[in-house]
Amino acid sequence: MSRNPRIMEFLEEVPVILGDGAMGTMLQRSGLAQGEAPELWNVDHPERVLAVHCAYIDAGSQLIETNTFGGNRARLARHGLQGRAAEFNEAGARLARKAVGDSGVLVAGSIGPLGEFIEPLGTLTRAEASEMFRLQAEALVAGGVDFFLIETMSDLSEVEAAVSGVRAASGLPVAVTMTFDTNLHTMMGVSPSDAVTAITGLGICLVGANCGNGPDEMERVAAEMAEVSPPGTYLIAQSNAGLPQLRDGQIHYDATPQAMADHALRLLDLGVRVIGACCGSTPEHIKAMRDALMLRTRPRPGNPRGF
Repeated sequence: MSRNPRIMEFLEEVPVILGDGAMGTMLQRSGLAQGEAPELWNVDHPERVLAVHCAYIDAGSQLIETNTFGGNRARLARHGLQGRAAEFNEAGARLARKAVGDSGVLVAGSIGPLGEFIEPLGTLTRAEASEMFRLQAEALVAGGVDFFLIETMSDLSEVEAAVSGVRAASGLPVAVTMTFDTNLHTMMGVSPSDAVTAITGLGICLVGANCGNGPDEMERVAAEMAEVSPPGTYLIAQSNAGLPQLRDGQIHYDATPQAMADHALRLLDLGVRVIGACCGSTPEHIKAMRDALMLRTRPRPGNPRGF
């Protein structure tokens, strides 16, 4: 049976979908070295990646992302691993699918930016970029994802290349998020309203923001997006757990689980339909967000994991 409509059916059934939190933060706690490719762990340490997925599901996530954010050939080339892109992506998708089992939790195929500029700002052509995204998407499909999440984008040209690439690989639904700074623009100068207009213009109805500088900025971004979203658009928001702080030689983020729970409720009030977290967040943050959302909304009969 095709999994194509699952994300859309879920959005029609529940008032909000709770995503997961940071993968990199959790893998670093498990021993991932600074500068090491997280995607390599899908093959070398699958049990540790699986444990992270299971921890988020146990915390209440209704949607988890594959450990494939940097799984494109351009990023993997920095580690001399570009020839293993398909292997890492399929393995990452299979691990997420294994964690989900028959729980009904959705699996999003995480696709991050290439880390290289597309012409005319760089040397990478649009066709080359699209092809790298296509290859990544094909492997994610082979591993069993429910939909694609193109995330942490700053350049609309790269968004277009990514959407083109994944659509060439599969007819699965596509969601897109961009990342905005304290001036409410991406690194390439795209505003939240311009992002919504451009991305929905590509036929994408799942649009939003992730990463950034913390809950306050994310709420401002979500509010601006909500103002211009055309009918039929579903908003996504995945904030970092506050701002990074250096303590005892380690990076810590300053947003507590309770702060992120309060943030989730404010996003809900803004009309955001998919709420998760990004850098610095943990299963403890997600559990607090779940508990808060459960108090605000009511579970539906026959859907024990829903809100």
